[in-house]
Amino acid sequence: MLGSAIDPLKKLRDLVESDKFASHKRLPPERKLAGELGVSRAALRRALSILEGEGKIWRHVGRGTFIGSPAEASPEDLSRVSAATNPAEIMEARMILEPKLASLAALRATKNELAQMELYLKKSKEAIDTASFEKLDELLHWSIAQATDNSLLTSLFQVIQKIRQSHIWGSLKEASLTSARRKIYFQQHCDLVEALKDRNAARVEGLMREHLETVRKHLMDLPSTL
Repeated sequence: MLGSAIDPLKKLRDLVESDKFASHKRLPPERKLAGELGVSRAALRRALSILEGEGKIWRHVGRGTFIGSPAEASPEDLSRVSAATNPAEIMEARMILEPKLASLAALRATKNELAQMELYLKKSKEAIDTASFEKLDELLHWSIAQATDNSLLTSLFQVIQKIRQSHIWGSLKEASLTSARRKIYFQQHCDLVEALKDRNAARVEGLMREHLETVRKHLMDLPSTL
């Protein structure tokens, strides 16, 4: 199961990490790129979504797919939002959006996307430090959002993710993510992925809400001096 998900992804990753497009950073159109890699367009799109979640590429409707991270169209706007909000509001927004994203993903996720989620789970279990675990946590949640196949919803999710990268969030997360809590989150993630594989949208929605409520409780229980 994992092999079918990894092959197109590995081909695309190798291409992105080569210097073939170093001069302009723009990948060929999907039809041409799929032909060059010898993969289906559906498999290519899933691989592109994964690399986008990892920050290896970015896509602009009407312009194409580019290697690297996008230049923010209006970083000052995002900075203002980040400065005006707080972790409690971020968690509130996540609890409104992510359970619904997860329920949609249960209905729409492909076998390759589910396999990629399983791979993130495996790697998170093997993570040797908090930073590695947190990155894999983000990638798992991103892969669930991507599996909805809804570009507007995933864009909203991405805005929240960018705001979460602020210094205050990082300090809270680092202080709250103990070894015991990592085990709790890992098990919750396992339950989520199993429910996604079962196509049980109602259960997935409930599990995501329960997971985020656990995260919120751990964050809000920290001393106010952080």
